[in-house]
Amino acid sequence: MDSLTSLRVFCTVAELRSFTAAAERLGLSPAMTSKHVMHLENRLGTRLLNRSSRHVSMTETGTLYFNQAKQMLDGLDEVEAAVSNVTVMPRGVLKLSAPVWIANTLIAQTFAEYHQRYPDVRFDMDLSGRIVNLVDEGFDLALRATAPERLDPSLVARPLMKVTFQLVGSPAYLSRTGRPTRMADLNGHSLLAYSGMNASGSITIDGAEGPATVNLRPVMQSENESMLHLAALEGMGLVFLPVWMTQTDVAEGRLETVLAEEAKFTATLHAVYPSRKYLSAKVRTFIDFLASRKKLCSGATERET
Repeated sequence: MDSLTSLRVFCTVAELRSFTAAAERLGLSPAMTSKHVMHLENRLGTRLLNRSSRHVSMTETGTLYFNQAKQMLDGLDEVEAAVSNVTVMPRGVLKLSAPVWIANTLIAQTFAEYHQRYPDVRFDMDLSGRIVNLVDEGFDLALRATAPERLDPSLVARPLMKVTFQLVGSPAYLSRTGRPTRMADLNGHSLLAYSGMNASGSITIDGAEGPATVNLRPVMQSENESMLHLAALEGMGLVFLPVWMTQTDVAEGRLETVLAEEAKFTATLHAVYPSRKYLSAKVRTFIDFLASRKKLCSGATERET
């Protein structure tokens, strides 16, 4: 039995979590699909899949094997396409890690547009905000708004677009505490702080008249921007959030931008992925698709001209 075919069969079963669905996709009988997986398990001397009458799941060893094997198969497809000068259509599961604030309408529209173009790609998204190990955990790529020097040097970081973070607060909070008219007025205000920021509340901002340090009073700290967003809507304090996340609230009056021309900063959103000579078609096309939407950071969805 051909081991490479067995490997492809196993990866398909693992992705679809079904022997029957994998058999239909590959044009095999369910019995032959099962034989291919058993062939791999016998050759490796370990169980790769847990089977029940209604459910298929990977064992710990199976997960490790799948993560490595899938990368190898994707690379092999790309090499064969390059040699034969044939375009490989993107397909399979695109496992992606991204910050919580990526979950917004504009980004969802972009994902939907990509899916319309490449319907055989399915997304598996981790929006926990944690820094994942791309290789060990089998992620295809991560989206990170951070300086490249803070990333693992073994990874590739491709800049995609600029994202503006602005300081916002609810009308109720600002009516209660006063609306700042200059940077110094921010001192003493309640801060809903992202965990990556200075826990003391001392923040240096490049204002219109140069860098200025203000001292806010942290009342909540979290790695989850959605929680900080909700707390701001409830009037707990001020928060720096991406414009993607707050523009609808600002337009409809639930939040107000504070010192719009001064209390803001810009970060670069990077696509981060393991260094490989041959990127799979799904990863390459998705990164290119995101890069073509540079105006997302200003609230537009059209392509950059």
